[in-house]
Amino acid sequence: MKKRIADFMHRMQDDITNTLHALDQGEIREDIWTRKEGGGGRSRVLTGGRLFEKAGVNVSVVHGELSPEAAKNMGGGQTLGAEDLEFYATGLSLVLHPHNPMAPTVHANYRYFERGDGVKDGAWWFGGGSDLTPSYLFEDDVIHFHQVLRDVCDEHAIGDYSRFKQWCDEYFHIHHRNEARGVGGVFFDDLRDENKESCFSFVKDMAAAFLPSYLPILQRRSNLPYDENNKRWQGIRRGRYVEFNLVHDRGTTFGLRTGGRIESILMSLPETARWEYCHEVVKGSKEEEMLNILRRPREWV
Repeated sequence: MKKRIADFMHRMQDDITNTLHALDQGEIREDIWTRKEGGGGRSRVLTGGRLFEKAGVNVSVVHGELSPEAAKNMGGGQTLGAEDLEFYATGLSLVLHPHNPMAPTVHANYRYFERGDGVKDGAWWFGGGSDLTPSYLFEDDVIHFHQVLRDVCDEHAIGDYSRFKQWCDEYFHIHHRNEARGVGGVFFDDLRDENKESCFSFVKDMAAAFLPSYLPILQRRSNLPYDENNKRWQGIRRGRYVEFNLVHDRGTTFGLRTGGRIESILMSLPETARWEYCHEVVKGSKEEEMLNILRRPREWV
């Protein structure tokens, strides 16, 4: 099963990077890296193209020993103890930052984790999700994104869209700003409600839905006109993106605590961002419209 999951993650990385490269025609840098504690990964970053400032698609397959602190802060059943610090983890993680401020940033991550012997109750689980982070609100884009994800959830007994949507809203919340990072999507962790095959089937379908959920939005928005004020606002929203990833994101924390490759862990950060002292949006502006949505998450489908 571990090999099947890792092979699937690599195939999805190929499919996504090949599709993005065909659209963007930028340069892809690929790094094959190893981790001294065990395992490694394949990182691909697309830059210099027409559509994306930076588009990163990473796969990692790592193993080793958790610190007791790291083990305490993650999932696992009551039967897992101090002797179950050995771990195996594989996953696909991607973040796309378009040039055009009218086109949204998007993030997706799908992963499998195993502790100890992988047999005890709670010794394995899946996690992941996908979420959209626009600088400007286009309601039909958000509805499309959520509808694609909901359709996949509805095809699986374990795919609880309402629960996963709320989980996403709560997880991708910048507490010190009291605003969401974006307009959400779905997020789940510790998924082991049925058997491993059922969970893997759900994760495969969710990952396969990434391109259909995002590409129509990208194609609608990537050629819209914009001005310097729009780019300035995009930079401020990207600053919020950086704040969340460095302060709150569990994946970033896990990677840093377990000796992960720094460039791959921080691949999610945009190349440009802004922090303006006491920035305020103009009342009645499109920027205020976006900010109001981020402060009060909505149901989209």
